[in-house]
Amino acid sequence: MRDENRNSPFTPGSPVPVELFVGRATQIKEVIRCLNHVSTGRQENVFLSGDRGIGKSSLSSFLSRYASNKNDFIAIHVFLGGVTTLSDMIQRIFDKLLKNTSDKPWFGKIASLFGKFIKEVGLFGISVGFSPPEKDLKELVGNFPEALHHLIKAIEPNRKGLFIALDDINGLAEMPAFANWYKSFVDYVATHYDNFPVFMMLIGLPEKRDSLSNLQPSLMRIFRVIDIEKLTDSEVKGFFEKAFNEVDISVEKEALHVLLQYSSGLPVLMHEIGDATFLIDEDGIIDERDAFSGIVAAADRIGKKYLDPQVYRALRSNRYRSILRKLADQPLTREFKKSKVEERLNDPEKKVFHNFLTRMRKLGIIESDIEKARGNYRFVNEIYPVYIWMESQSASH
Repeated sequence: MRDENRNSPFTPGSPVPVELFVGRATQIKEVIRCLNHVSTGRQENVFLSGDRGIGKSSLSSFLSRYASNKNDFIAIHVFLGGVTTLSDMIQRIFDKLLKNTSDKPWFGKIASLFGKFIKEVGLFGISVGFSPPEKDLKELVGNFPEALHHLIKAIEPNRKGLFIALDDINGLAEMPAFANWYKSFVDYVATHYDNFPVFMMLIGLPEKRDSLSNLQPSLMRIFRVIDIEKLTDSEVKGFFEKAFNEVDISVEKEALHVLLQYSSGLPVLMHEIGDATFLIDEDGIIDERDAFSGIVAAADRIGKKYLDPQVYRALRSNRYRSILRKLADQPLTREFKKSKVEERLNDPEKKVFHNFLTRMRKLGIIESDIEKARGNYRFVNEIYPVYIWMESQSASH
């Protein structure tokens, strides 16, 4: 019987804990080389690119810890979701710098640079924040290189440089102002400083990288682009075995195969599936039945988190919803052929089917199956068709 006091080793919705981080050896080695260059005083700019759920934030968190522990950097991981102005971006960067160093011996040196703009907040303990007036924030936008240079000089005896990861830049990447600002920032550093040990990492979707390139064609020559692919079967297998082993749960071979199949090499799904399966298990042994039950539970969670807001609320057309239900009427499979689905549609549905497929691709739910002939599609993972089938069954009752 399972110990009910044990907590799940999985962290759905959060970056992967360092102790459960797996894979990405090639990308990590490349970043470590860059960090070594930065330690000699040279600025480096990296664009970490990958699809949704691929583990960009987890890799960035891992690299941030590495830079702090192994390279003696001040390392910050700044989430910019929802940020659409340069002033807000700068505020978040310096706010994170203050918060991450408030308990360090050299904090006084950093705090002296911020002066009256530091505020103390917190009900059960004092924490710090950065809250200057908008006018001063706008000045910092233009003087960002100088501000970082002063910061580097202040920490020089204690830390070797700065590691700044700007995560979820998808909103900023559509702004010409951001593309031009970043290009100006790098150009200013190159022409004014011989020693500028700053590692900057932008993190976003591949299409956002392309957007930046279109807005400022010379910008992407600045970056080392590091692409993240799906994890291999052996990496996913190692992840599940390690995670379950931490809480003394064994996984049978057949069950592990099921977990592998539906995880689709995506860390976001691995944690959702692992957590759902952990909660279902009652005897400390994950068998095939536990695994399939975990898949269904995880599909319900994932569908409500991602498909409901992205698809079911976006596709308000009754025809679109009807097509979606007919897709789910097929045996549960990730792949489908356009012509085969069309055979099962009525005339009004056929008229909008092409637009339906285009919309689903833009929403990141399906993709062209480039390994097969034209007209072949597949869901981006194995879980989405499970949830769509579940919704279809619910709607029919």
